Parts: sequence; structure tokens; C-alpha cells
Amino acid sequence: MITPRAAQRDLPAITRLAPILEQIEQAHADDPVALRAALVEALRRTLDEGRAEAESALMDEQNGFACARWLSNLTDAIIRAIHTFTVRYFHRISNPSNGEHLALVAVGGYGRGTMAPYSDVDLLFLLPYKKTAWSESVVETMLYILWDLKLQIGHATRSVNETLHEARGDMTIRTALLEARFLTGESSLFDELVQRFETEVIAGTEQTFVAAKMEERDKRIARAGASRYVVEPNIKEGKGGQRDLNILLWLAEYVYRARTPDALVRVGLFDNSEAAMFRRCSEFLWRVRCHMHFATGRAEERLSFDLQHIVCERIGYAGRDGMSAVERFMKRYFLVAKDIGDLAAVVSAALEARHTKPMPMIGRFMRGLRHPYPVQLGVDGFTIENNRINITDNDVFRRDPINLIRLFWLADRHALAIHPDATRLTRRSLKLINNLVRTAPEANRLFLDILTSHNAPETVLRMMNETGVLGRFIPEFGRVVALMQFNMYHHYTVDEHLIRSLGVLARIDSGAMEQEHPLAHVILPTIQHRRALYVATFLHDVAKGRPEDHSIAGAQLARTLGPRLGLDAAETETVAWLIENHLVMSNIAQSRDLADPETIRNFASIVQTLERLKLLLILTVCDIKAVGPGVWNGWKGELLRTLYYETEPQLTGGHSAISTHQRTAYAQARLRGSLADWDDETFDTYKARHYPAYWLKVDDARKVKHARFIRATEASEQTLAISIATNKFRGITELTVFAPDHPRLLAVLTGACAASGANIADAQIFTTTDGLALDDLFLTRAFEEDEDEIRRAEKIARTIENALKGELRISDVVNQRRPRSPKRPFTVPTELIIDNSLSKFYTVLEISGLDRPGLLYDLTTTLGKLNLNIASAHIATFGEKAVDAFYVTDLLGAQITQPEKQAIVRKAIETVFDEPPAKLKTGADVISIS
Repeated sequence: MITPRAAQRDLPAITRLAPILEQIEQAHADDPVALRAALVEALRRTLDEGRAEAESALMDEQNGFACARWLSNLTDAIIRAIHTFTVRYFHRISNPSNGEHLALVAVGGYGRGTMAPYSDVDLLFLLPYKKTAWSESVVETMLYILWDLKLQIGHATRSVNETLHEARGDMTIRTALLEARFLTGESSLFDELVQRFETEVIAGTEQTFVAAKMEERDKRIARAGASRYVVEPNIKEGKGGQRDLNILLWLAEYVYRARTPDALVRVGLFDNSEAAMFRRCSEFLWRVRCHMHFATGRAEERLSFDLQHIVCERIGYAGRDGMSAVERFMKRYFLVAKDIGDLAAVVSAALEARHTKPMPMIGRFMRGLRHPYPVQLGVDGFTIENNRINITDNDVFRRDPINLIRLFWLADRHALAIHPDATRLTRRSLKLINNLVRTAPEANRLFLDILTSHNAPETVLRMMNETGVLGRFIPEFGRVVALMQFNMYHHYTVDEHLIRSLGVLARIDSGAMEQEHPLAHVILPTIQHRRALYVATFLHDVAKGRPEDHSIAGAQLARTLGPRLGLDAAETETVAWLIENHLVMSNIAQSRDLADPETIRNFASIVQTLERLKLLLILTVCDIKAVGPGVWNGWKGELLRTLYYETEPQLTGGHSAISTHQRTAYAQARLRGSLADWDDETFDTYKARHYPAYWLKVDDARKVKHARFIRATEASEQTLAISIATNKFRGITELTVFAPDHPRLLAVLTGACAASGANIADAQIFTTTDGLALDDLFLTRAFEEDEDEIRRAEKIARTIENALKGELRISDVVNQRRPRSPKRPFTVPTELIIDNSLSKFYTVLEISGLDRPGLLYDLTTTLGKLNLNIASAHIATFGEKAVDAFYVTDLLGAQITQPEKQAIVRKAIETVFDEPPAKLKTGADVISIS
């Protein structure tokens, strides 16, 4: 395969091995037991020293392929030594029969002659006929020595006939043999295998092999992550990783008998630039993978967040232009993954030209599949070939560079895939996209048509991005291509997130997400600024990676881009406003008390019009939905809908006419109507138990549930009761606790959840006029089935009951769940905002910082020690960042306004984040600020 000059020399440990083995032979030739012990010790030392030398060379030269070659050579030397000693001293035969021969063959990844420090060693013990007592003994002895060296061995022992038989029926074995490499033993056996494998297995099965490898790749990528832009990629198995490079060579060798990039050039599959790209990608991935193995001391293939920091430092990246070192490193990784995708497209085109690769189903790329009627493009320079758009000649883009945009416009308009030949020429013609093309009205009209299409804008934009056209045509977008955000919240690079956001919008627009997003589905057809919504969705994070606030910078970019794309002044201003405020609705919905009129008035003053409210809701849904798997859930949808429904009357004039007193009376009257089986005296007594805030905050269904729950609890003469309910659509399990009020009650509840690993999405906390607490906890759903959710909730309820009865210390069970030495690859600054303007009655404490197990318990415990009454808690987590908002008063029910009291609160909260959890005081000490 690839043979950089640095890989030609051997490690010193390999050079030293021969004289060491000679000394061992001289000293212990007559004592097999001592000989074996000395051999294992010498080989273990050689292996350790060789790995250390390879790591040192990698750090000095940063040549990943050379390192992988050295490690393979090291393993070769060790295996050959074991074989030599085994057949010479441990199982020596003077006159071997025809069946007493053996060839040792490297297969699979090891067969390629490159390996990472802790890769598996795949071996084939090749026999002439069936196994003999001698061959079984040799294989067993060699394997035990290899295991003593702690090598991970994959092995098979077969005759030539058996090997060929297995290869015919098993694609995995066939692929492993494709890279078979002779190590030692009887070379004629290996030669026979190679010759017969070519004529009896490969010949005539090219199409079957290609189809099998493509299907295998699809399944592998589905397991590892369908996007090559997942921010914790699997460097070996993920899309755009080493396995994809391997597949290119497997297919090329099977179909073209070409094993190296240079050979691919000779057979016309690659040009010189593509072969050079292959080498660069391969070397980079080997460099990263070897660093990962050395850094962890194991075969670690997932480039996790903590490893990204380590590998980035080992390679020598530094921060620059507003990007951190790790972000620059990962951008390089994703660009390499993109290049590998380009190379895969080249090979795919060549295979289809030979009719070796089956024609792709258009449905994999577009809705609409094949057309039932002939498609007429009617555009010079383009034609339809094999149901895909192709170019008529190689000058089509040079004659008119706008054709680089028109190609994708045609693909969208006619729901056709693009021919690989056209894609290849597109990549080679990117320099034709200059300022003249970018500002051309026709080019921008075509692009805006693609962006706002009713067909498949996500698919077409992704193709434009993969070819590089999108970044060239919209340079602002080009800056975020392959840009990762170093946090656990965002699962994709910025460009992938933006394209996915637009895909969500298009699916809502088409009616495909009515069940999942009912409100967005209803209001989207009523908006006036559809084009502005699509452009804002496409650009909302386009200013990420800059020193300034990306929302403000993005709005400024939109004011320049809008007119260029053909938007009028009103549309452009709408796009800019949406980008500047695209996080506002999500933040308020997740971290504010939506039953507090002040919250709604403040939000309404930002939004100002019903049209903007509609646009912002839809953009917020698309943004959250496209962050990554599992980030969106029904509870977030419920919060956004609540905020929308509460704000809509404010903007239409229908809310201010009703006073708080009237709203309370109406709520009580509605509850009375739902409790027709209650007599008036019983209802009036119950009504008097709740403060006005309860009637305004709680929805009608929950009020009915509370009333019946409380009455049943008191009828059974219980002092503590817990109710459990599940809701699949909202993705929430509700825990309602009715108990005597206590300043530390919320800390007990959050501690019980933390001890069970449950995430609290929100909390509503009420105290009755007779001193009882009615608290609702909304837990993020963890299981698909209700039965499993209920069992988990019952476990939490038992923990709460035992803690409130004094049968266990909640701090003990929380501390048991904390990691002993938590890994923290991230740093999140701690921030506390103390705000008395967000509510007329409460002080809002907005606390953000690095999340950890038990954090919410630590915060509620601290607030309890400060003698603060928590009226409501709103919990949000963005990856590793926790943002928790508490509406609090002092013991007298007043806001925290005095600077000295605020300073005490600030210091106590900062201590929660600054000190290790184990050092936090969990005793009964009370810090009073009353």
C-alpha cells in the first residue's frame, strides 16, 4: 500500500532482537522450560521497548503511517521468532511428512502491514491438508506464547481447501484474505492459496462482492453514527473513518486488482491529486489513531471529548483566529472525513461505469423515487443518464459558472440524483465560483429556490456542501464547514446542524411531522414570511466560531446576505431579528416561570408581533430538533407551546382585560365544575387551602388530579403520599409529593432523583395555607415502556419516603452515586444572575455552570441552608452545561434585594461549583440571611 520513506527503517528494538534470541538459544537450547520462559521475557521486553520507540518517533515526526508500519514490523518480528523457536525446539521433527507443513499468514488489518499499538493480530495458520497432531501442537504453543505477551489474537487454522470453501460462503473471511500477507513457514502453501483464491473465489464475483461491501458499510455506519460530522466520531468504524478507506482499497483490488493509490492511478480510477489526497487522509487517521491508543493504553477507537484534548496536544495544535486548539484539530478531522467521502464518490462512479455497482435507489437521495414519465431538463449542458443528472461535456461549468448552482437546482426541481461524473467535475471547478457568480441575480435566485424548495432542500444542500459548492457560494457558511463546538450538547458540526435544521423545517412544512410538532404544523401555513424563515433557519448559527456573540454577528451577516439572495427589506430585517433572538424562546421556556405574568409580558415585549412569535416558535423547534439524537423531547415541546399560548393573547390584546382576581375566580369555578361529586362545603374548604399563585400556575387537568389525590390521601389518614403518572408524548414521568412542608423538602426530592440517576426537567412547588407541601417533579423519561418508567419512579418514591421518615440520609445515597474521580474534559464558567425584575414577587436566581451528578441536590441543599423559600425551579441541561433557575423569597416572603444578602447567596452558590462534591458540607448547619 502506502510506503512513506520514514517507514522504511526499523525500530531499534527489532534490530536488537536477533542477537538476544541467539543468546537465549545458546544458553537454554537443552532446557525447553527455561528456553520458553527466557523467550517470553525477551519478547515482552522487545514489545514494550518497540512500542515506546514507536511512540517516541510518532511524537517527534508526527507520521502516523510510519508508526503503523513500524508496529506491524515489530509484530512480524515477534511472531517469526515464536514460530522459529516452536518448530526448532518445542515441536521439532527431523523428517516431516507432506501433512506436517504450515504457513503463517497475516490477514485482515494486520495483513495490510499497518497496525495501531493495541490492534488485534489476525493470523491464519495455513495447512496443506487436515490438521495433524504436529500442526495442532505448533498452533497451540504459538498461541499460548502470544497470549502470554498480552496480544489480542484473532486466529483460524485451516487447510487451503477449507480456507477457499469458507471464503466462498463468508464475505468477512473473503475480505480478510484479500489482504493476506505471508509471514513465515511454507511459502508454497501461501502461493497456492493466492493463486486459487484469484481463480476460484474472486473471478466473476465482482458485483456480488461490491454489493455486499456496500450493504455492510451501510449497517456499520448506522451503528456508529449516520453522519460523518458526529462530534465524538469513531475513527475506525464511523463514516469518513479508516474503514471507509479500507473499503475503497478492497473494492479497487477486487475489481481492478489494484492495491495501492499509485496502482489506482495506473488503472485510471484516481488522478494524481486524488491519490495524494488518499495518502494524506490515511496518514492523518493513522496518526490520530496511534495517538489515541498510546494515550489510553488500549484499543480505543472513539475520539471522545476527553481524548480530543489529549490527542490535540500530542499532535501540537494551538488556538488561532478565535478557535481553540481542539476545535482546530477537530475541524481538520472533519475535513479529512469529507475528503474520504469525495474519494468514495470517485470509486462509486467508476464501479457504476463498469456496471459492477448496482444503480442506487433514487429514494435514498430524494423523495419521489423514479419518475413514471420521461424527464426533459431543457437546459443546455445537462442531460439525464441512468436516471441521474449528468453533464454533456467537461466545459459546461467553464462556459457558464452559474451552472455550478443550476446543477443542484435541476436535481431538486426534478427529484433526481446527480451523476458521479458531474459531481467529480463540480469539485474540480470550485474556483470558478468567484464574486461575480456570488452576486449574480440568477445564481442567487436559483439558490433561494433550492433553499425554500418544497421537495428536498436538506438533501440538495448536503450535496452542495459535500462538493464544496455551498461554502464557496456562501463564504459565511464556508467558515463553519467542519467546525465543531466543543461541548456535549451539540452532536454535529455547525454546518451539519444548520442543514439538519432546514431539513426539520422542510418536513414540518410538508406535513410529515404533524404528530410530533402539532402547533408548528398548524401555524406554519399561516405565516407571511416563509422565505425569511427558511433563510434564518439556514443561517442562524453561521457566525459560530467568531470572538463576538454569534447571534449578534449572525444578524449583521444576514443584513448583508439578505439583499444578495433576493430578499426585500422587510424579509431581510425579519431574518436578522430571528437570528439575533433565535435562543430567546428556548431559554425563557426552559428557565422561567411561565405562569408568572411578568415572564409573559417581558417575552411579549421582545417579540412584539404575532408573526414574529410564530416564526420564532418554528425556528426554535427546528434548532433544538437538529442538535442531536435525544435532545428534543415532548416536555420541551410542551414548554414552548405553553409560552406560545400564554404570549399570543398579550400580542392580540386578549389578555390584559382579565385581572388576576378574575383569573383566579375563573380557575376555581372550572375546578368546581370538574368536581361535581363534591359538596359545596368540602370544595370551599379545599379551595381555601391554596394561595392565589396555585390557581394561576397549574393547568386544569392537574388541579383535578391534585384535588382527588389530596382528598384520597387524607381519607386514608396518611401524612405522606406520592403519586406517579407517565406521559409518552411529552417524554415525562410526573412525581407528585404531598407531605408536611420543610425547608429541606426539595433537597430530599432532588437527592432521591439524583441517587436514582433521574433527570429533573422541571418542578412546580406549592405550599398550602395549612402548612403542607404539594410538589410536582417532572422527570425526563428514561424507558420506552410505561411499566419500566413506573418501576423507576416507584424506586425514587421509596427513597423519598425512607428519607422523610429518617430511615436513610439522603446525602449518603447521593454521594454513593457520585463518581470517585470525575472526568471533566470541559470547563464551564460558573455564573449567577440575581434578578428582581423578572417577577413582581420573587427573586430569580439563574445559575449556570458545569453539570455533574447530584448538582441539583447540592444547589437545593445550599438554598435551604440559606433559609430561602423556593417557589419554583426550572431545570435545563445543555450537554455539560447546567442552567437552573430558582424563584425564591426569604422566610418573610420578600425578594432578596439587599446587596449584602445577595453577596452571601453568590458566595454560597459559587462554593457549590468550586469545591469538590465530597467536600461540600451536608450537615445541619444553617447559613441565615434573614
